Amino acid sequence: MSDFDYDLFVIGGGSGGVRAARVAAGEAGAKVALAEEDRYGGTCVIRGCVPKKLMVFASEYAHVAEDARGYGWEMSEGSFDWPRFRERLTSELDRLEGIYRKLLASAGVTTYDARARLVDAHTVALSTGETVRAKHILVATGGRPLRPEIANAELGLVSDDIFHLENLPKSILIVGGGYIACEFACILNGLGVEVTQYYRGAQILRGFDEEARGLIAESMVDQGIHLHCGTDIVEMRRATAQDHDGAQDGDIPMGAALQDMTADHSGGRPGDGPVWVKATNGNTHVFDQVLFATGRVPNTAEMGLTEAGVTLGRRGQIEVDKFSQTSVPSVYAIGDVTDRVNLTPVAIREGMAFVETVFRGNPTPVDHGLIPSAVFTQPEFGTVGLSEEQAAEQEPIEVYVTSFRPMQTAFAGRPDRVMMKLVVAQDSRRVLGCHIVAPNAGEMIQLAGIAVKMGATKEDFDRTVAVHPTMAEEIVTLRKPVRTA
Repeated sequence: MSDFDYDLFVIGGGSGGVRAARVAAGEAGAKVALAEEDRYGGTCVIRGCVPKKLMVFASEYAHVAEDARGYGWEMSEGSFDWPRFRERLTSELDRLEGIYRKLLASAGVTTYDARARLVDAHTVALSTGETVRAKHILVATGGRPLRPEIANAELGLVSDDIFHLENLPKSILIVGGGYIACEFACILNGLGVEVTQYYRGAQILRGFDEEARGLIAESMVDQGIHLHCGTDIVEMRRATAQDHDGAQDGDIPMGAALQDMTADHSGGRPGDGPVWVKATNGNTHVFDQVLFATGRVPNTAEMGLTEAGVTLGRRGQIEVDKFSQTSVPSVYAIGDVTDRVNLTPVAIREGMAFVETVFRGNPTPVDHGLIPSAVFTQPEFGTVGLSEEQAAEQEPIEVYVTSFRPMQTAFAGRPDRVMMKLVVAQDSRRVLGCHIVAPNAGEMIQLAGIAVKMGATKEDFDRTVAVHPTMAEEIVTLRKPVRTA
């Protein structure tokens, strides 16, 4: 009789954990259990990629009537009904969570709706009071939004909170300059919210291609987003009616609900009322809401990991080797909790590689190279490979780039610009990076990513006949480099 209740116990019901559990059980024949304390689907399905992308779609309808008139249609603008959209969104997330549960059940995975923590290398304690033993344990608990360490930070929202708002605010301050901050700035602006964004750095989207970052920032400002780089919050509290007179607004909107306030309400919860903010430049403003998009941290707190011997990194991430194995041989970890490449498809790949390694006897390292990704700003940003700056530090390069007004929006009279860019190694001629700023850039970069991953050269791109008339054809018609480095 086995000393173990299960061959595999998975902690975390997100995309990576669910994929690993159901493949190990359904295809590799393992006896598997999974524990999830919240909703199945994890960050991506419940509070990340899926609801955010649906909000992106909703926000993009803001320009439909105006563009349609440019094409001869008689169409007037409507108004956005947030409660109606949120009801549809909730139903869709419920449907997707149900699919995740059914996939696990059909694969024969035992599920526990409970919090789990490690007791030792093979033992897991559940919040239900049960204790189970497993030959292998896989931690796939993801990450969570981080609030800054300033007084009254609890008055601000984090990205998880956006999907549960009863009503959209009239004005919002978004703090941060990463992809989450920029995506929500564009989404909420498209839905009719007055958006201000503070970022302490010199330019948004740090780590991405500099030229692409600049174009996106310009586009956001052109759309009416009040973007302030080199700026951060130094103080915040619940606003009072008197704050309106003392606020230095400039081009930033004041909170809409101030006229109803007659007393100071310190403390409280996010969404309870307008928030007074003091910036690093000394200006003070009042916003209906403040959203902190200042980073995420791995979910490793109070899980018994260090007590069980699992090594954690400086940010609380689980340290793993190329096979996702921790310092405890029976314990593995995948996804955002390892803080490697924090993308849902990567977590799924890591889960598949884990099953291949542990249950099929085929040691399979995870390939984290040349991963395409998209930032769903407006316009979108699709990218794969090295930025121009990264490539130039590595070897001599040629840069091919074009920026233009796309046919569809130019005809309608909009000033929008797009960018197509290839970063090419001078010696090998390989395309080291491809960067696209354009509507549907995420769709384009997926296909370009195949060529870059295969090691395509600039001449391979040149030999490909263009699809005309499209924006994407510019990728294969860039004939002369604009600069070398």
